[in-house]
Amino acid sequence: MGNVRPVTDERLEELTLDDCLALLRAHRVGRVAVVVHDAPLVLPVNYRLVEVGERNWVALRTRRGGPVASTVMRVAFEIDGVDEVHREGWSVLVRGTLQPVDPTAADFRERFDPDPWLADDRDAWLVIEPFSITGRRLHGADAEWPFSLA
Repeated sequence: MGNVRPVTDERLEELTLDDCLALLRAHRVGRVAVVVHDAPLVLPVNYRLVEVGERNWVALRTRRGGPVASTVMRVAFEIDGVDEVHREGWSVLVRGTLQPVDPTAADFRERFDPDPWLADDRDAWLVIEPFSITGRRLHGADAEWPFSLA
């Protein structure tokens, strides 16, 4: 445990909104955090970033009556990537309000369908309307000699 070093500012980078949106565009699986019965619950979900003009939403489908579909409130949503070998990675955090969406709206399925892996009973359509999109990237430390004399 003596070799643990604190994260320095040179290694931790705040991502721009454009960087965060690019990462959200490039991926399809994240985690949504909701509160159920006064306790936090984090679940994996398929999603799609929907961009219309200056507005951005995170769209997802889930099971009607499930814990996510039963939540219409502020939520957190996160995606990330980790390279354990090089000790680096990134994360994007979206905080916003989860709201149901009417799938019969014009062009809805073409613009919002997040193509869930389990589509059998995933018929509740939701969007997160963000009030905050932030991200960070952790750059790996310089390579060190793999043997320690200490």
